[in-house]
Amino acid sequence: MKFRSRQSCATRWKIATGAVLALAAGAVLAAPVAAVHDLAKKEQQAYLDTLRDLVHIESGSKDIEGVNKIAQFVADRLKQLGAQTEIIQPEDVYRMDDTPEKTGPIVHGTIKGTGKSKIMLIAHMDTVYQKGDLKDQPFRVDGDKAYGLGIADDKQGVAAILHVVDMLKKLNYAQFGTLTVVLNSDEEISSPGSRALITKFAEDQDAVFSFEGGGKDGGVRLATSGIGAAYLKVHGKSSHAGARPEGGVNSLYELAHQVLQMKDLSKPEDGLKLNWTLANVGTVRNMIPPEATAQADARALKVQDFDALEKAMQEKIQNKLLPDSKVELKFEVRRPPLEASDLARKLAGHAQSIYKDELDLEMTVADKATGGGTDAAFAGVKSRGGVVEGFGLSGFGAHSNNAEYVQIPTIVPRLYLATRMIMDISEGKTKP
Repeated sequence: MKFRSRQSCATRWKIATGAVLALAAGAVLAAPVAAVHDLAKKEQQAYLDTLRDLVHIESGSKDIEGVNKIAQFVADRLKQLGAQTEIIQPEDVYRMDDTPEKTGPIVHGTIKGTGKSKIMLIAHMDTVYQKGDLKDQPFRVDGDKAYGLGIADDKQGVAAILHVVDMLKKLNYAQFGTLTVVLNSDEEISSPGSRALITKFAEDQDAVFSFEGGGKDGGVRLATSGIGAAYLKVHGKSSHAGARPEGGVNSLYELAHQVLQMKDLSKPEDGLKLNWTLANVGTVRNMIPPEATAQADARALKVQDFDALEKAMQEKIQNKLLPDSKVELKFEVRRPPLEASDLARKLAGHAQSIYKDELDLEMTVADKATGGGTDAAFAGVKSRGGVVEGFGLSGFGAHSNNAEYVQIPTIVPRLYLATRMIMDISEGKTKP
């Protein structure tokens, strides 16, 4: 009995000792987490200062002077943080109907670490606004919101990346293999100059985090819709509308016929949408219009759905109302869809755990597209790793010239989350 008692005591001693050691180990593990959180809180005002500076650089997609200025600002900051940085003027430009002659630059920065992981952070520097619009919406703070032109889409994301890199430097953290930053300035015009580079840089990454806004609920997204565009052009023949209408070929009639026979090509249950949104026809009231054009917006969840849609449209235009008219159709895939992958789901699940377990915050994960498209899709074309969208701040009012804002209370959680994700991926804790 004494022997059993001693064995029992010894066993209890080992269990107790193990528990103490586990607690001690937990305390050690908690230290860097606490350091990250404390630093994120200290970084908030500096983040707001950077955001102010970015907002006050007007950078509409087609304002080459403006996008060059913001690219230089961002590149200089990355260099100061120790990144090997280059400003790339795009050469391989994917020409679409509205692509300007010259597109803006891409800032590409890399930081070499001591580990093996490869992680890429992306955001865009351009906005939808015109030069001079800033005067109507300069940077300002009102309560728990920061307002400004382009602040939610996507200057908050650019600022977040700069300060995540800054935090890693201040923490002396370099256990990643390579940290890559890609910031483009043509996202709002479907990234004609940067799409090929985003795909190329993302190809060998273990994880790609895109810093578009996290929405009002702070969620992340694993899938985005592909965006397509259809351009319909009808050639008719002009004639006097009153004296000799029979001598003309009315392009408006043919255009109406074509649009109506293609109005039911959408398959909403499969995420395929086709909607005619713009039309232009005629010059004067008393002339049979010789030419008419229309444009449609298309959305799809799979690349092959676009292929099938274009084929169906090409077949439809063969059926003409007016045999003497000529009908042309051009279809563009402006942005491919991003489809959720198992690797992306694991990364998003880990991000949820960090938010819940370490910050006591909820985070939604959307693995089905809802209609919008982003550059994350170009990153996902060939990437071997997971691609997660929505790492930016919560906000509202994108593309609005009087109500665009971000929620200041989401600065610290977002800086913390991105930094912790980089650390855990680098240390193999996410098991992607």
